[in-house]
Amino acid sequence: MDPRRFSDLVIFNRVAEQRSFTAAARSLGVTQSAVSQTVKRLEREMGIRLLSRSTRSLAPTAAGERLLATLSPVIAELGAEMDALERLREEPGGRLRVTCGKHAAETLVWPAFARLLAAHPEIEGELSVENGYVDIVAERFDIGIRMRDDLEMDMVAVPVGPPLRAVVVAAPGYLDTRDRPRVPRELSAHRCIGFRNAGGTLSPWSFEKDGQAETVKVSPSVTVNDGDALVGAALAGMGLAYMLEDLAAPFLADGRLVEVLSDWCPRFPGYHAFYSSRRQPTRAFTLFLESLRQEARERADDQADGAQSGR
Repeated sequence: MDPRRFSDLVIFNRVAEQRSFTAAARSLGVTQSAVSQTVKRLEREMGIRLLSRSTRSLAPTAAGERLLATLSPVIAELGAEMDALERLREEPGGRLRVTCGKHAAETLVWPAFARLLAAHPEIEGELSVENGYVDIVAERFDIGIRMRDDLEMDMVAVPVGPPLRAVVVAAPGYLDTRDRPRVPRELSAHRCIGFRNAGGTLSPWSFEKDGQAETVKVSPSVTVNDGDALVGAALAGMGLAYMLEDLAAPFLADGRLVEVLSDWCPRFPGYHAFYSSRRQPTRAFTLFLESLRQEARERADDQADGAQSGR
């Protein structure tokens, strides 16, 4: 249907309800002449009289009544749905679909997600954990969580997680028989455990010290594609592994893993929430961002407390 025809039908419906061109024009915020001309055009294009006019009254014809019987409920239903959609901006109800990787889910997203749903059980939540690339627009996700350098140009990115740090670790037994690397280039003399990301490529090992950045592409003696497997291979003494500090922390604390090249591993910006720049955020969306930030603040405080207690 011609989009203009729908607009004409809405105006006709308002005139028939008000039984007045003047009252309809006032409620629509247009001139009486514009309303009258619209109805005349609609009748001319349909080839049938819809309104019976006299100097004192206006009423639908039999054809007009028949059209109104179908038209009025549709317009009323559309109006009610528009009102409901507008209320979503203020009310937290509705559906919220989130996508993120495994590490982000375990360390940041799931605690924030659970906190939100506990506080607002009227929200229908869905969390999809995918380590590979996800097109959130095509897959109809509301929001995704990734590293900032992993995002598309047309996405809005908001920092939501504390700074992260990658570490190089190995089991003590592995290091007992080898010299520990002092600079990244010495990694070539070691057995290394590689991590193959969801795109099929090996993740590089990135380092920085005194403003000097260095990236090493290791030749792994064993390769895995899961964070837990990466930790397991390191614990088994298969070589040096490069991983996020969160994964290694429990085993560094109890001595089952040892860190090397620590002075080459500074912190870097953490996770970002991202969403389409063409998306209108809902109230549930906004509350989830707030929950993510709260979780990030609590984690940052825990890190600070841990650093203080370790001194």
